[in-house]
Amino acid sequence: MRVISGKYRSRPLVSLRGMDVRPTSDRLRETLFNVLTAGNPEALVGSVWLDLYAGTGAVGIEALSRGAREVHFVESSQAAAETIRKNLARLGIAKGYKVLPKTVSQAIRSLEQQGVVADVVFIDPPYRMQKAYTETLCGLAQSPLISTRTTVIAEHEKKFDPGEEFAPLGRFRQLVQGSTALSLYRLRGVQP
Repeated sequence: MRVISGKYRSRPLVSLRGMDVRPTSDRLRETLFNVLTAGNPEALVGSVWLDLYAGTGAVGIEALSRGAREVHFVESSQAAAETIRKNLARLGIAKGYKVLPKTVSQAIRSLEQQGVVADVVFIDPPYRMQKAYTETLCGLAQSPLISTRTTVIAEHEKKFDPGEEFAPLGRFRQLVQGSTALSLYRLRGVQP
């Protein structure tokens, strides 16, 4: 596992063993960031990210590498949160992030109180936690953490559909790669 592009390009990242920490593959991460930048490598410069169920932090670190201003890594597992910190330290990243060792619902409340508004929210719970998709997407749909400019992305198994709509949040695109899929959501009425 490595950083795909940007300031930390090709630098290795460490992971944890076990199925609950399933890092987003390099190939899928590359596809995701190609879609988000759509031919404009500067598209993510200055953006604010929420990396929910962050695992190793690979997605949020990729965002930082590509110019994100701020990434909030939310990970309730202490071992995984420590892995995120190790990856950040190994890359020499000293600012522009917060590691929140909390549950997603606790972190959402805390971030709302801080007035954070995200440009991108990435959701990647362990696949066995299917209810977490619904709970998180429903929570975000009603949260001031997202605005009309926010893209919410859920990584999930291809055979599992997290849902089309969580009013007013609706899916506008789905990408499938192998056995994995990415569902992209925006507030209804917002053009992708």
